[in-house]
Amino acid sequence: MLQILCLALCGLLTRTRAEPGALLRLGMDVMNHEVQSAMDESHILEKMAAEAGKKRPGMKPIKGITDMKVKDVQLPVITLSFTPGVGIFQCVSTGMTITGKSFMGKNMEIIVVLNITATNRILQDEETGLPTFKSEGCEVILVSVKTNLPSNMMPNVINKFLDSTLHKVLPGLMCPAIDAVLAYVNRKWANLSTPIPIGQMGTMKYILTSIPTTTASYIQVDFSPVVQQQEGNTIQLADAGEAPEFPEYRVEGSSQLLLSAAFLTAELALLQKSFDLNIQDTTVGELPPQTTKILSGFIPEVAEAYPKPKPLVTQIRINKPPKVTMKTGKSLLHLHGTLEMFAAAKAPVSLFLLKLHFNLKIQYSVRENRLQMTTSLDRLLSLSRKSSSIGAFNEKKLTGFITDFLREAYIPAVNDVLRVGLPLPDFLDMNYNLAELDIVENALVMNLKLD
Repeated sequence: MLQILCLALCGLLTRTRAEPGALLRLGMDVMNHEVQSAMDESHILEKMAAEAGKKRPGMKPIKGITDMKVKDVQLPVITLSFTPGVGIFQCVSTGMTITGKSFMGKNMEIIVVLNITATNRILQDEETGLPTFKSEGCEVILVSVKTNLPSNMMPNVINKFLDSTLHKVLPGLMCPAIDAVLAYVNRKWANLSTPIPIGQMGTMKYILTSIPTTTASYIQVDFSPVVQQQEGNTIQLADAGEAPEFPEYRVEGSSQLLLSAAFLTAELALLQKSFDLNIQDTTVGELPPQTTKILSGFIPEVAEAYPKPKPLVTQIRINKPPKVTMKTGKSLLHLHGTLEMFAAAKAPVSLFLLKLHFNLKIQYSVRENRLQMTTSLDRLLSLSRKSSSIGAFNEKKLTGFITDFLREAYIPAVNDVLRVGLPLPDFLDMNYNLAELDIVENALVMNLKLD
């Protein structure tokens, strides 16, 4: 009995755990770019070198050397590798010249080539919930040392002096550079969980599902996006059954963002009311004039009721949340609703009310770092009559007419609504405009490209 209870509880916990609606895989291409950019833009090694000769409160002077300065800092060469379960191992190779007056009273010059190594552990900040890197185990490894001190006079004394001096100077000088670079990278996650408006209908934000994980090839960040209506209600992501996965093919070192169909469905649910449409114009696209006369060809009763043509007014109402589905290479937007036509007058008269279900093909693109959707009519799946003031008629005869009406009048209006775009995760100054998009099973995959 206890075993059955445990199994039931485990199943319940599994079902209620927040499933990620978006997945991010950071390859070495992005990480190399970000760390190198942080090193270059922060000029941290040069700043550390400039600080080296300054007297700071509580800092003890180094025996045997005075007036110490650091100059000629070489352009660093950065090497990164993923450490599974931890984060990134970092090695910074650089060189510099340390000058000052030695214990012998002469001007001293030490030319050093060194490696700075550290493990950058990726964590989730407890206060902000954002990804954050923290350095551990920083070491400075001397590769070569050259000096103008006369080592042939007192080699043991000189070598001991150099060893003692460098091991006191370099870790305190160089290891803070690693921390400063990571702080620079961490700041580029700061806007990730900021609510982003979707038109006037609501907002969404990206929240981490769990601590990011690291494999030998990438860092993965799982998001549970929060989609919220303007009045504060949260739209839950539907359970899509099997969680979407990245495709097996992957360019080594590359980065991808995956957006699930369930996530895109939740975002479009914000726009549901915007998909309602009233059309009063008699001239619509390439269609014939929208009057009762055009309906008479399909429904003779209309001609009897309106021998003199009256303009048509059409209302389309979407009464179920829009739904996005994806199969490899194809994505559809499912819309369920009603179409009601009126004969225009001082008091418009409803002619009939139809229930309909139709699909729109979705083409995806990126503009101004937002996901854009452009739709076209796939097909009208079902059409049924709910009510009629002109008596019974065969609504199937209207299939072609309604299909053309949706294509010419309704789809352009839907595309106008969709121009608002859907927000993408704001991290590491990513430029999504260069991304290549692939539709896979239940998800859209964005192959991220660097400038």
